[in-house]
Amino acid sequence: MSKALRLSEKWFQRGLWLVAFAFAGFLIGLGGQVVDNLGMVEQPLALEQFMDPQRTPAVRAALKQEEAHQAAANAALEQARQKHQVAQANTQSARETFDNWLATRHATAKPEQDPELIKRTQQLDGLKVDERKALSAVEAQEQAYLDASQAKDRAQQEWDKLADAAQGAYQAALRAQELRVFGYRLMLTLPLLAAAVWLFRKHRKSQYWPFVWGFIYFAAFAFFVELVPYLPSYGGYVRYIVGILLTVLIGRQAIISLQRYLERQKAAEALPDSQRRQTLSYDVALARLDKGVCPGCERPVDLKDPARDFCPHCGIGLFNRCGACSARKSAFSRFCHACGAQARADNSEIA
Repeated sequence: MSKALRLSEKWFQRGLWLVAFAFAGFLIGLGGQVVDNLGMVEQPLALEQFMDPQRTPAVRAALKQEEAHQAAANAALEQARQKHQVAQANTQSARETFDNWLATRHATAKPEQDPELIKRTQQLDGLKVDERKALSAVEAQEQAYLDASQAKDRAQQEWDKLADAAQGAYQAALRAQELRVFGYRLMLTLPLLAAAVWLFRKHRKSQYWPFVWGFIYFAAFAFFVELVPYLPSYGGYVRYIVGILLTVLIGRQAIISLQRYLERQKAAEALPDSQRRQTLSYDVALARLDKGVCPGCERPVDLKDPARDFCPHCGIGLFNRCGACSARKSAFSRFCHACGAQARADNSEIA
C-alpha cells in the first residue's frame, strides 16, 4: 500500500504514527501512576493489628522495658571494662617502674633504701587491689547484662508467641486486601480494554486514527503489562489459570475469525470477476500485489510471468490490456502506465 501513496503523504503518515506513539506514551505514563496509586486506597496492614488486644500492650511494654535494661547494662559493662583496662595499665606501669628500681637497689646494696622498697611494694599492692576491684565490677556488670539479656529474650518469646498466633489472620487479611486492590485495578483496565476493542473495530481507519491507535496501545499495555505484576499469586495457581483462560479466549476468537475469513473468501471466489473487484479497495489490491500474492485469494502467484493474466487459484484477472494503446497493464491500475489513459470503471479493458 505504501507504493500507492504520494511522497508527502508517506511523511504525513509517519508523522501521524509518531503522534500516535507519543499519545500512547503519555497515556501509559498517566495510567502507570494511577495503577500504582490504587494500592494506597487500602490502609496498610500490620501484624500487631491481629494480635491479642488484651496481652499485646503489656508484652510490648515489657519488651521495650527489657530492651532498655539490656542497653543500660551493656553501657555500664563497657564502662566497667574500660576502668578495668585502665587499672591493668596502671598496675603494669607501676610493676615496670618497681622492677627497674629494684634492680638498681640490688646493684648498690644500700641499707638506707629499705624504707623506700617497703613503700613501693605497698603502692604496687594497692594498685593490684584496685585492679581486682575493677575486675569485680566487670564481672558484676557482665552478670547484670546476662540477666537483662535473658529477661529480654523471655519478653521476646512472649511477643513471638502472640505474633505466631496472629500470623494466620494477618496473612488472610493481606490476601483479601491484595485481591481487593487487584479488583480496583481490574475495574480500571477492563473498561479501557473494552473501549480499545470497540475503537479498533469501529474507528481504526477514521480521520482521527492516530489517537485511536494511541489509545489502543495504551489500553493493551495497561492490561497486559501494568496489571500483570499485581496479579495475585496463590501458589501460582491464579497466574496459570488466568493465562489458560486468556489463551483459550484468544485462541477461540482466532479460530472463529479464521473460519469466518475462509468462508468470506470462499463466497467471494464464487462471485463474478467484476463483483469481486468492487469488494477490493485500490490500496488493498496494490498492497497485496506488492507482496506477490493474488489480491483476490491472497495466495502466492508469479506476477513476473508475462503469460499469467489470471490467478490460477481463484481465477481473478490480474493483467489486461489498455483500451487506448493495447499495452499490457495491471488490471487494478487506474491509469495505463504506457499512455496514461484512464482505465474503465470495470477494468475489463481489452481481453
